[in-house]
Amino acid sequence: MNSNITSSLGAGSGINVGQLVRDLAAASREPKVARVNDLLRQNQARLSAVAQARSDLDGLANSLAQMVSDGTLRSAPSVSDATVLAASAAPGLVTSDLSASIEVVQLARGQSLVSGQVASRTAAIGMGNMTLTVNGTPTPLVIDASNNSLDGLAAAINASGAGLRATIVPDTGGFRLIVKGPPGAANGFTLTPDAGADPALSAFATGGGGGMSVAQTAANSIVKVDGVQFERSGTEITDLVPGLVISLKKAAPGQPVAIAATRPNEAIRQAVGDFVDVFNQLKANIKAAIKTAGGEAGLRQLDSDLAGIANRTLSSDPAISRLADIGVASTRDGVLALDRAKLDTALAANPEAVEALFNPVRSATRTAATDPGLAGLLDSVRDRATDSGGTLERTNKSLTARQQSLTDALAKIETREAAYASRLERQYGALDLRVGALRATQAYLTQQIEIWNNSNN
Repeated sequence: MNSNITSSLGAGSGINVGQLVRDLAAASREPKVARVNDLLRQNQARLSAVAQARSDLDGLANSLAQMVSDGTLRSAPSVSDATVLAASAAPGLVTSDLSASIEVVQLARGQSLVSGQVASRTAAIGMGNMTLTVNGTPTPLVIDASNNSLDGLAAAINASGAGLRATIVPDTGGFRLIVKGPPGAANGFTLTPDAGADPALSAFATGGGGGMSVAQTAANSIVKVDGVQFERSGTEITDLVPGLVISLKKAAPGQPVAIAATRPNEAIRQAVGDFVDVFNQLKANIKAAIKTAGGEAGLRQLDSDLAGIANRTLSSDPAISRLADIGVASTRDGVLALDRAKLDTALAANPEAVEALFNPVRSATRTAATDPGLAGLLDSVRDRATDSGGTLERTNKSLTARQQSLTDALAKIETREAAYASRLERQYGALDLRVGALRATQAYLTQQIEIWNNSNN
């Protein structure tokens, strides 16, 4: 047997120690590494499934919220003459009775004062104190050596905080000071020198022989709403038609502008159909993710939260409060189906209630709790899943921690197996030396035996 072993090892040691060590090390390392790598791949697949479910949920909630916020699914006011005024609706406006006639008799304007010509904008104009009075409120101005010029007076007015704007405009042969106030009859203003001021400052005073003349008087906007006249200080009016912001563009006496509502029925039809399609894709993706992730609890909870969404209360309207009321029904498979005929009937009979499913009305009794709307409901589902401590977030943290733990375990295996390979190299290197020595001894003994045998012959 010794002869057979020696022959198999070959001359010298006859052993490929390097290959033998590599083979033994691989036999020890590869099953362990393969097992951990399999676990890493499985865990990464679960992480990816959770991330995809979260992305799908975010996409659905964000797209619906965007359509709601940009007014795509909200009735919009329309005006018969957009050159005279514009109208926009505040969120939650009930448009069933939105019908008004508005006549813009006069636009609000601010007072403007203009001075006589001054040869130089930097030359001295006189020093002393002046008082700027706006709507009965006095504001002191000081003209001294630091600002004794037309430029200095304009800067003092602009820095006064009185809400006026002073500019210097070049004119033939010189410059003029123009001072403008905010629109509204109450915002008229005066500029007067105080007692003891340089008499030259009277060139920039109003009234009583002052040098500033009124180029334009302050005035309110005058509008007639359904024949009833009102005055407002600005050109943007929010309190004449409830929920409506009216922006006046020009005066048009005797030309009433009709305001009505344009309903987004077609946009709602499209949105409902798109929602059903995207929701069904989300549900399919979640089911696939549950299968991939081995039934992760966070994914199962999300699937449960989305179940029965067609029958969840979105609005407190007694006639139409759920998606089921407009033809969206849950099937046995947990997906949604749309009855377009029922949706058309609901839009024709009660368009406001259908719209309120997407743009809930807000009042003292209709709040986010009673009337969340579809976007609000989806937001709450997403928050429960993705907020800190949410179901998906907890699952993601758990899987991320496991991924790191497996990565650490793989690194430890590599460290241990590298040490094992080093030990094998040392052990089989020593064995190689011993076998080599034994083979040398064998060769010597064989030679001696042959000599003995020859001498006997």
